[in-house]
Amino acid sequence: MLSAIQRLGGAMFTPVLLFPFVGILVGLTIVLKNPVFVGDLADKNGLYYQVLQVIEEGGWTIFRNMALLFAVGLPIGLAKTAHARAVMVVMVSYLTFNYFVGAMGGFWGEFFGVDFSQPIGGTSGLTEIAGIKTIDTGIFGAIIISGLVTWIHNRTFEKQLPAYLGIFQGASFVAMISFFAMLPAAWLTLYVWPTIQHGILGLQTFMVESGSFGVWLYTFLERILIPTGLHHFVYAPFVYGNIATPNGIAVDWFTNLEMFTQSSQAMKDLFPAGGFALHGNSKIFGCTGIALAMYFTAKPENRKKVAALLIPATLTAVLVGITEPLEFTFLFIAPWLFAVHAILAGTMAMVMYSFGVVGNMGGGLIEFATGNWIPLLGNHTGMVVTQIAIGLCFTAIYFFVFKYLIVKFNVPIAGRGEAEVKLHTKDDFNKKHGITGKDAQGASPLQVQAVETMQGLGGVENIADLSNCATRLRVTVKDPNKVESPEYFMSTGAVNLVKNGNAIQVIIGLNVPQLREECEKIVSVYKAEQKVDELTPVPAS
Repeated sequence: MLSAIQRLGGAMFTPVLLFPFVGILVGLTIVLKNPVFVGDLADKNGLYYQVLQVIEEGGWTIFRNMALLFAVGLPIGLAKTAHARAVMVVMVSYLTFNYFVGAMGGFWGEFFGVDFSQPIGGTSGLTEIAGIKTIDTGIFGAIIISGLVTWIHNRTFEKQLPAYLGIFQGASFVAMISFFAMLPAAWLTLYVWPTIQHGILGLQTFMVESGSFGVWLYTFLERILIPTGLHHFVYAPFVYGNIATPNGIAVDWFTNLEMFTQSSQAMKDLFPAGGFALHGNSKIFGCTGIALAMYFTAKPENRKKVAALLIPATLTAVLVGITEPLEFTFLFIAPWLFAVHAILAGTMAMVMYSFGVVGNMGGGLIEFATGNWIPLLGNHTGMVVTQIAIGLCFTAIYFFVFKYLIVKFNVPIAGRGEAEVKLHTKDDFNKKHGITGKDAQGASPLQVQAVETMQGLGGVENIADLSNCATRLRVTVKDPNKVESPEYFMSTGAVNLVKNGNAIQVIIGLNVPQLREECEKIVSVYKAEQKVDELTPVPAS
């Protein structure tokens, strides 16, 4: 069960990878249209403003179609075969589902307690998906429908039909079954979802009124669940769903950002839900303090090598908000340190919120600057200064707490233990595997790492399922006893290994999508060879 949940969490991350670029783009265009910064150039009738408005509209594409994006993104991570066809069928089925909802609601809305004559938005509970007027289920509905269709795909795509029905097999067969599955799904959604919408409205009120403690709990859970991959279920409904705001914190923040920049009212009053998107502060200020503590607790003779390991990992966390490469360097050695990290992260967010800091700050420094700090300079400079001051104080707190705990309990992090801290070059990698001359140019380290990773997982025949999230290769194996030790995987270039029964996570880093592609090539070749062997007649004895 945990393996399935982890795979779902990893699949949900696929569309999230598209958000940083468009978030930066929208934030920059809003800044460049702000009369506080550009003066008369912000004239709405001028070419300068209009060109920026056109660019901004393009940037809104993803934010305005997030439900559809999550729907088509899920099968990329969850489909076992023919990912592209799975995406196509999911998209068609999700649109069919919404057409069914719109038609049923139009005819029998009174029975379901939904008034489809109302305009979309507001408290009507209605929205528009690809031009279809439908009930607003947010990303939840998209994920549920996408998951259902992907489940159908995984069980029926390879089903063999009689020769005369061959035209209906494969993606066509999946689409036919999904079409009829969408009818009860639409009816059930109309029957159940209005009640859920009322509950969500109550939850919004509760979370906003919970104040600083609610912010602490949210941020703590978002951090502490990182190792399990379940943190997606904490932040996604708030940031991209409609738990805290009608369209999600990310969308509603950028929608109202121009208004925020021109208002002198306190930001906490303008956007109180922004307290539930402060978890990125631990990535900037917290990770910096952790890295400094790890550096200064390393043996003096090892500090230069430790710095070479920590600097890129810390920059990745600070600039873009991907923290696993740094956090996983101590998570598996001393898990309790990670719990301390989560407590401090929640406390930092709570203190910031108590002092009036809010925003859309789940990523790294680039997102902070372009989507929050720069646009808010002027009427909200005080909040930005307050946030940075509190953040730097927590950098010091993180540093002294981690330094004390590492020394007090003699935590054997990199540079403190007896193991050598060695940074491997590409030449070292090639020499290790005997790759020389022309082979060194033809075989990439990534391809070699993929082969070694598959061998370490017990061979292709031991793989039941293969997927990835931002930094981890997620694998379900048939026999966990065949999986090699963490040391083996670290010798291949991985950061570490997590084993939980049949659910295996190989911690790779930001190049994990490319490694997964190489691993899937190996699996495809293996399956093709198996089919050839099955079709090859055995000579009569």
